[in-house]
Amino acid sequence: MTNTKTSLVETVSELLQTSTTEVFRTMFGLETSPLPADQLELSNRPLVAGSIGFIGEANGMVHVHVSSDFARTLTSRMLGMAENEIDGYEMVNDVIGELSNMIVGAVKSQLCDMGNTCVLTIPAIVRGENINVSPTSSTDQSLLGFCCGNNHILIELQLKQST
Repeated sequence: MTNTKTSLVETVSELLQTSTTEVFRTMFGLETSPLPADQLELSNRPLVAGSIGFIGEANGMVHVHVSSDFARTLTSRMLGMAENEIDGYEMVNDVIGELSNMIVGAVKSQLCDMGNTCVLTIPAIVRGENINVSPTSSTDQSLLGFCCGNNHILIELQLKQST
C-alpha cells in the first residue's frame, strides 16, 4: 500500500483530508480549508465528537470533533430543517455519527482498494468540553484541522498496524 517514504499514518491522514473536504462539499454544500497546526484546538467549548474504528490490516480510530453549535447547523443542513426545529440531542447525534461514518467509510474504501482490508465499527458519540483523546504509546496519532466559515473541525487519527 505505502512506499518506504510514506508511512501508513501519513497515507490515512491524506485520505482523511480528501474525504472530509468531499463529504462537507457533497452532503452540506460547505467548503473547508486546512487549519494551521497552531489552531488545532476546540477546547473550552461544548463539543460533539463522532468516533469510528476500523479493524483489519490497518487498525485505528478516527474522532471527528465539532462545536455543539456547528453540529446543530450541520444537522439543520443535512435534514433540511430549521435549527429551531431540532429538539434534543438525538437528531444531532445521528447526523454527527453519519458524518463520521461517511468520512471514515471513504477512507476505508480507499484502504481496501490499496489492498489493506478492514471493517468499520459502529459510530459512537461523545459530548463534553475539553475532550482529550490520548493514544497509547504503541499508537501513532495525527491531528487534522479544517476551517468551515467561522467553524472548526478537528479530526484525530489514532493508528496501529497489525502485526
